[in-house]
Formats: sequence, structure tokens, C-alpha cells
Amino acid sequence: MGLARAASVDDYRALARRRLPRVLFDYIDGGSYAEATLRRNVDDLAALALRQRVMRDMSAIDPAVELFGERLSMPLALGPVGFAGMYARRGEAQAARAARAAGVPFCLSTVGICGIEEAAAAAPAPWFQLYMIKDRGYVRELLRRAGAAGSRVLLFTVDLPTPGARYRDLRSGMMSQKGPAGRLRQAIDGLAHPGWLVDVYLRGRPHSFGNLAAALPRTQSFADAWDWIRANFDRSVTWADLDFVRANWAGPIVVKGILDPADARAAVAAGVDGLVVSNHGGRQLDGAPSSIRALPAVAEAVDGRCAVLMDGGVRSGLDVLKALGAGARAVMLGRAWAYAVAAGGETGVAKLLATFRAELETAMVLTGCARAADAGPHLLAEGAA
Repeated sequence: MGLARAASVDDYRALARRRLPRVLFDYIDGGSYAEATLRRNVDDLAALALRQRVMRDMSAIDPAVELFGERLSMPLALGPVGFAGMYARRGEAQAARAARAAGVPFCLSTVGICGIEEAAAAAPAPWFQLYMIKDRGYVRELLRRAGAAGSRVLLFTVDLPTPGARYRDLRSGMMSQKGPAGRLRQAIDGLAHPGWLVDVYLRGRPHSFGNLAAALPRTQSFADAWDWIRANFDRSVTWADLDFVRANWAGPIVVKGILDPADARAAVAAGVDGLVVSNHGGRQLDGAPSSIRALPAVAEAVDGRCAVLMDGGVRSGLDVLKALGAGARAVMLGRAWAYAVAAGGETGVAKLLATFRAELETAMVLTGCARAADAGPHLLAEGAA
């Protein structure tokens, strides 16, 4: 099967698995520990039932929503994905262009291969994701760079004070292959995937972390970079640190990594503009609830005082509508677009987004939802009157 016949996220996943070296595919695909939360994210969304309605005038539907002063063509954004420039040549820039053409936001990861300036040159006004590192001077400079590049929305990710134990990455060598022997194993892995080797490894340089290049020491492997992350990501961050972020950022601040209603209330009390219900794609605390299970209680705790988004397990336009029904204003894609950019670059991401829009519109028609902005619990069969 080639890109032209890809119909679902599973198809893009299969193409990505074939194209990428194992170390990269397992990084995208894997979760932490036994990957229980990773599976729950997908399974719990699949188990949620939509309420089918008939004989309603669906001749005109509107999937667009307003979010942080922007009009989105559909309630969806491309969330931050680390290392995406290793999945496709300058992968973040390619995905940003596809998102811009589709009328949805793209959020650049702190640990993206492309820096914020390159992402903004590819598609104006990308969102920017921040991980807090110990060097506050460097954080201040990162925020200045993002603002100068035209970014309006800051996604402050708070659920990675330390990386979770990701067994697949240990087995593949992402976090453990150091020295000549490790580099040799990675070289053999790369040579077994010649399409990736030529397009990404040879033509896609530089392979440094564009936003952190000045802070990172010269690294020899992914494992070296992860050692730096463990040593420099700040475990001491509290809600009080939002004052520092706000003093250095003029636009909306969205906190990503909320699962508990108490934390949602704390976020509202701290004055955030939005939050993302997220378990980091099942890559941090294994055994945590799925995002879709946590979403209704978080949305109830927020009670409309800030925007609620969700990520984790979203694999179709139907899932998008389910998330809206459970209390989200929009969803963020992670693995889905990572698979697509690995499978086909900008074209792959554009095709994926077109599929999501078509699936969402079909689901809206069949549930009697004329406007995505009006979606709510009435769309879900569970508990429906």
C-alpha cells in the first residue's frame, strides 16, 4: 500500500513503520512502561458511543470553531511532537505548511528539529510549546524568540518534569546507545531504510534541536540528548512559575498535561487561557486514566472559565466529535500527524487532515450536529435523554 491508498491513521502508521529506522518508529509509537495508558487512550475513545439522529436538516453544516481569537476550519490542531524533523526532511516545517493550508494551528515542540524561526517562515504564527528548563534566562530568550517569530499561543507542557521509563526506547537504543558500538547499530538501522537515509539523514540537515541548540552540549546520540533533558528539565515548577511565564509572554497561555479536576481548578485560579487534558500520549505515568475518561470531570471543574482541549488516542474525525461531546472545545493530534509526516511529508499530513475533516463532517450529519461550536453531551449515547 502506498500513500495514495492510505485511508486511516492505521494506514499511515504502517507506512511510517516501513519507512523509518526502528529507533525512530518506536519513539513515535511507544509509551511508558507496559503501555497500559497508551492503549486506554485509543480503546476508551473507541468504546464511546455517538447518538445517531435522523430526519434533521443537515444541508448546511459548519465544522469551524473560534479558539484564542483564531478561527479554525475545524476543532483540531497539530500538537507538539518532538524530533519530527527526523521523521521527514524538516518535518516540522512540512507539517506547519499542511496545517496552514487546512486552516488549523500547528504547535512547534521545544525539542523539534526545526527552530521556531524556521517553522514560522514555513507557515506564519505557529503556536509554541514550552518545557521549563532550569536556566530561566534561556527560557526567557526562547519566549522572546517565539514572540518575535509571530507566535501568539503558548502551550506550557507541565507533565514532563522527568521522562517516563519508555521500554521501547531503551530496547531500540533511543535512550541507551552511546559510544562507537551504539552509533554503529544506529548506522546499520539507517542503512536498512535507504529512502529515509537519503531524504532525511543526508538531505535534512542540520539535525540539532533548533530551539535548544545554544543550550545543548554537542551531542553524539539521542541518548546524550536525553541525558541533558533529564538533568535540565525543571522538577521544581509550581503554579507560581506561571507569573514568570506571563511576564515574558504577551499572548494566550495554555497549560498542557491536566488530568485531575483539582489541577484544572488550580489552572483556572492561576489565570490560564486554556488547558489540554492530556497524559502525554501515554508516555509518562503509565496506569493514569485515558484523556477521554478524564475529560468530562475536568470540563465540569473548569465550568467554561477557560478553553478545554484534549489529546491522546484521537485517530479519526469521529473521535474529534466524541471529544467535543465529552467537553472539549478542540482536540490536538500527536501520533496521527507524526505517522503521516513520516509516511509522506507535507502531502501525507494534508491528506490526513482532509480525511479528518471529511470524517468529522459525516459524523456531524449523522448525529444531527449542524455546528461544531454547538457540540456537547447531547451527542453521546451514554447518558443521553
